[in-house]
Amino acid sequence: MTASRPDPAAELARLAAEIARHDALYHGQDAPEISDAEYDALKARYRALLGEHPELRPAEDPDAHVGAPPAEGFAKLRHAEPMLSLDNVFDAGAFEEWQARIRRFLGLAPDTQVAMVGEPKIDGLSINLTYRDGRFVHGATRGDGILGEDVTANLRTIADIPRKLGDDAPDLIEIRGEIFLTKTDFLALNAAQEAAGEKLFANPRNAAAGSLRQKDAAITASRPLKLFAYALGAASRRPAPTHAEWLDRLRAWGFSVNPLSRPLADAAAAAAFQAELADQRAGLAYDIDGVVYKVDALDLQARLGFVGRAPRWAIAWKFPAEQATTRINRITIQVGRTGALTPVAELEPVGVGGVLVSRATLHNEDEIARKDFRVGDTVIVQRAGDVIPQLVGVVAEKRPPGAEKFVFPDHCPVCGSHAVRAADEAVRRCTNGLSCPAQVQERLRHFASRAALDIEGLGEKTVVEFFQAGLLESLPDIFDLPTHEAEIAAREGWGAVSAANLSRAIRARRAAPLEKFIFALGIRRIGEANAKLLARHYGSLASWEQAMLAAREVGSDARLELGSIAGIGPAIAQELVDFFDEARNVAVLDALAARMHVQDAVRTEGGQLAGKILVFTGTLERMTRDEAGARAEAAGAKVAKSVSRKTDFVVVGAEAGSKAAKAAELGVRVLSEDDFLAMAGASGPA
Repeated sequence: MTASRPDPAAELARLAAEIARHDALYHGQDAPEISDAEYDALKARYRALLGEHPELRPAEDPDAHVGAPPAEGFAKLRHAEPMLSLDNVFDAGAFEEWQARIRRFLGLAPDTQVAMVGEPKIDGLSINLTYRDGRFVHGATRGDGILGEDVTANLRTIADIPRKLGDDAPDLIEIRGEIFLTKTDFLALNAAQEAAGEKLFANPRNAAAGSLRQKDAAITASRPLKLFAYALGAASRRPAPTHAEWLDRLRAWGFSVNPLSRPLADAAAAAAFQAELADQRAGLAYDIDGVVYKVDALDLQARLGFVGRAPRWAIAWKFPAEQATTRINRITIQVGRTGALTPVAELEPVGVGGVLVSRATLHNEDEIARKDFRVGDTVIVQRAGDVIPQLVGVVAEKRPPGAEKFVFPDHCPVCGSHAVRAADEAVRRCTNGLSCPAQVQERLRHFASRAALDIEGLGEKTVVEFFQAGLLESLPDIFDLPTHEAEIAAREGWGAVSAANLSRAIRARRAAPLEKFIFALGIRRIGEANAKLLARHYGSLASWEQAMLAAREVGSDARLELGSIAGIGPAIAQELVDFFDEARNVAVLDALAARMHVQDAVRTEGGQLAGKILVFTGTLERMTRDEAGARAEAAGAKVAKSVSRKTDFVVVGAEAGSKAAKAAELGVRVLSEDDFLAMAGASGPA
């Protein structure tokens, strides 16, 4: 019998949750459980599956986040320009497809070569340095990409960071780079830690991060931290026309720039450079895990812009996998927010490329059966690859006598309810969705989380405590907690001040933006990006709820309008319809609305396109449709896929088809490409 394939939606949700957990461990605690390569492969699997099913984007989309929130104990600094992350590739084919995407976006001929710069990808801690009038004023870690930890005092102890730039420096400039330790310095530091009876660092990256995040700058000064500068953040004027010249400018200002960085004319030169650095990797003084390739021309970088949390103009080409063997000590079952039961192998901890790995997902019961994982088995752990980087397989000759096949439970291990598996899914789910503690607590935690309503003091531990005490049973109960302030103050570990602070934080979140409110509901496949799309399109909670209730009718104008929103596919639309078709969900939403002030979506002001709905059709001459759509959204417009009575403008290019005819039929105003560019406030590509 052939095992059925995993349900894509369940698999994406599981991967998203796993990635979020590792993000918090890596960026927030400097305590990763898996290697960078394993993490990259996890993200690669997630993005590959999302590419096949873009309409199934999970509610908590890891690509909507960068890094982790700044740690407590450090002041926060806002980056003038966000510090985003990089997408990864693992082979020449994927690298060439990245270049092809660049050519398609820019409307270049397929054989056009785009010049690049290749830079070794240092395995360290990203940092943002701000200079005003040529003087270093402050520095921050990446944090969540918007807010970082203020580590200025510690950065001033690092000799590689110039205090003053040259006279040709812009009035304001952000310079970005990587703080790292050499391999030799890392080994010496761990030897000193061991001699002092202190905890050892897992790898040079964690040692560098821990050294920079010291409350005492004297400790940082005692650690031989180094910096390679490489990136430009915000600047009052562009300091160079190309990335290669920008690196030269950094050198002239006294920064250390990786001497292996190299201009590259085309993809063939990049492939040769990749092979060259792979050969040199083991002998380098510092750890690298790949090469970063950037489009050289800064004006092209500006045109390419960003997609999600990553630039279109840069990519990290990672090195291949590493493997190790270890033993499965036990197999446990985790129950997720959607009720999915996920098996996890608890491993005898093993070092793989300097990272200690102790847990690995087994995906689902089909995967366990297919690879026949059993407690006591010796298994192969892989750091990276084109599949989920967990367990590759069993070393059969080392299986202990009497090892029994794993029997997947048919009851929820948390609440004891039946766990059933739909005929077309690989995942098994707890049927007790509304009151299973695992699910209700997670829904409460998600609602109060930083990415959602960000209720300070109502973290996972507090949610569990209050749920077990009967203070929290559903989402509206959160806003009733201030009425229990005296009872909370009397609880062990609380007190009057803590209880009052929690009440104050809850009251502060009675007012919330519509996009945050929609995301906080935890509707399946409605992540932050889709919540923004919905909020921006419908404007107010009342309008959104009314439209969603009307959209339950197949073929209605409301259903057609929902399907026309760019980025909202059929599966996402169905999830919304299903949510509003459940009376208990609507009752919870209305109970929340009665306790909150959900603010209308903020609309971009001032432009002719602000708040307008645009549809593009035909072939544009001066830019691709992707670039035009990005410009429209930057000007405050909404881009739809189909023409309806609510469409404001249809931008018509060459060989326009049925959409132009539909615009004429409905009396929608038609714009030429020049009309559109004028209204968008641009005259054409730079």
